[in-house]
Amino acid sequence: MDTGTHFVMGIALGGLSTLDPVISHGTVSSNVVLASVIVGSQIPDIDTILKLKNNAVYIRNHRGITHSIPAVLLWPLLICAVLGPLFPEVNLFHLWMWAQLAVFLHVLVDIFNAYGTQALRPFSTKWLALGTINTFDPFIFAVHVVGIILWINGFNPGITFLNIYVLILFYYIVRFIVQQTIRSAVRQLIPDAEEIIIAPTIRFFIWRIAVKTPDYFYVARGYRRSITILDKFKRTPMPDTPLLEAAKKDKNLSAFLNFSPVYRWQLSKYDDCYEIKFIDLRYRNNGHYPFVAVVQLDLDYNIIGSYTGWVFSEEKLRKKLDFIPNSH
Repeated sequence: MDTGTHFVMGIALGGLSTLDPVISHGTVSSNVVLASVIVGSQIPDIDTILKLKNNAVYIRNHRGITHSIPAVLLWPLLICAVLGPLFPEVNLFHLWMWAQLAVFLHVLVDIFNAYGTQALRPFSTKWLALGTINTFDPFIFAVHVVGIILWINGFNPGITFLNIYVLILFYYIVRFIVQQTIRSAVRQLIPDAEEIIIAPTIRFFIWRIAVKTPDYFYVARGYRRSITILDKFKRTPMPDTPLLEAAKKDKNLSAFLNFSPVYRWQLSKYDDCYEIKFIDLRYRNNGHYPFVAVVQLDLDYNIIGSYTGWVFSEEKLRKKLDFIPNSH
């Protein structure tokens, strides 16, 4: 989920903690636990600072080790190690319990969007992405804000957020059912589909769809039970050529291939270089595919430029690359 939603979820967990008689017994305990769950709801995303290094490092590692099983267990201990000595009157076990719940819920809800997490590390580096809930879901964010407003206006926060989370649970179930309805419709339309990737959008009934068949990639839009094919690309396996093997050594391309499950590629030869472009098919927006990786190699197959990330025009992509090919 986005940072804002994780933040309001932290506040909601602080409200829920008032149902714990050990915590609700004192004002200090309630405030300290509120602080711990807000921090716990944010701390797995500390890897966002990797953006300051470069996109390749960020894409390869975001929602990776900081969302792993060891991290989920260690983050609450770190929070308790900081807050416990500062507030010795707070029950340490209950402080840990609520911080643990906050961290666990952060990772759990991230699994339900299209980006996913590597939550099974160190046992598996596979990305878990159920694609049921959009990274920012207006309904989930709004009901949290409503709950916070009710709390401010004197409503019992524990009961309020308990009811809200029951509502959100049903919302998740409905989203899953709608997603499976879309999946069934895709299988009827494209019976030879090998893999179907369905991603939510900010709009409840609209879904992004990418499909692999033995011979083609399909990019589609789902609306209610209707599927509209937007693009169709011939699948072209990457040959084991010296050029492509050299390109795969690039850190930007390596990060892209590690993250993207469905993409097409294209090779362009210029007078002074080769350029290989990889295009993720999951994020079509207004006819454009913004998530790409590009590797440029000289005529001796040495890497001279590369980029991976989100770009929304060819002009902006060219500005990201250090080398301008000569086509004359």
